[in-house]
Amino acid sequence: MRLQGIISSMLVMVFLSGCAGTPARQGEQLPKVALVLGGGGARGFAHVGVIRELESARIPIDLIVGVSVGSLLGALYADTADSFKLEWKAFQIQKKDIFDYKLFNLKDGLAKGEAIKTYIDNNIDAKYIENMKIPLAIVAVDINSGLPVIFKTGLVRDAVRASTAVPGIFMPMPYEDKFLVDGGVVGNLAPQVAKDLGADVIIGVNIAKPRSTLSGGMPNVLTVIMEAINIMGDEIVRLRKKDIDILIEPQVGNIGITDFSKKRELIEAGRQAAKNALPKIKQILGL
Repeated sequence: MRLQGIISSMLVMVFLSGCAGTPARQGEQLPKVALVLGGGGARGFAHVGVIRELESARIPIDLIVGVSVGSLLGALYADTADSFKLEWKAFQIQKKDIFDYKLFNLKDGLAKGEAIKTYIDNNIDAKYIENMKIPLAIVAVDINSGLPVIFKTGLVRDAVRASTAVPGIFMPMPYEDKFLVDGGVVGNLAPQVAKDLGADVIIGVNIAKPRSTLSGGMPNVLTVIMEAINIMGDEIVRLRKKDIDILIEPQVGNIGITDFSKKRELIEAGRQAAKNALPKIKQILGL
């Protein structure tokens, strides 16, 4: 019996030693990887494909920084750290979950912004950012000062609501002594936020490519405003490109930013773009 106990102990030790260092390479100081997700309306479904591919390739994600729709998809993923659940929830999102239109007036805008808060309450378990399974930072902008406001704690619903408040479409969100709007106003991606939070390697996902064509005649006011912010955000990404180690840009320029009918196509575009970037990501991470 004593011999059996010794053998059992040895087998346990062998098993544990075999597990050690896979895939975390125990004993090595691994770089902190940040996934920075940008805005782009319905094109945000491409973020789902990117995350699915990175998770499938076992690329570690230690931090998520979200701007605009990137804050919504980033929060959905950070809540569970499960890309399959993210994709399932993403397919359920409808335009009415984001755009709660009301009678337009010049003071407020086209949408109230309450629908997205209700969606978050119903679909995200962690009500506070600090309780997410993956650390999360959400970027909004104070319309009075023009300065970014970074949410690292507090209610998820308020942070996402603020970051997705496209000026002229959504009512700004009152917060303390500020009025907050879409983080994309000062840049579609926020790599500096990731750096400030200790990221060593920054993977950015830019979905704000200008439309290749605007078919169907004169675009409506919603499309004009969102496309204009996308163009500004994409230009700022060009200026900040040096701060991003790997820039993933899904081929989504042919899809409108208010088109919720192309989810599968957008997710696949995200997966393909991430797959193309994997060799460089693995090289930088030493995987």
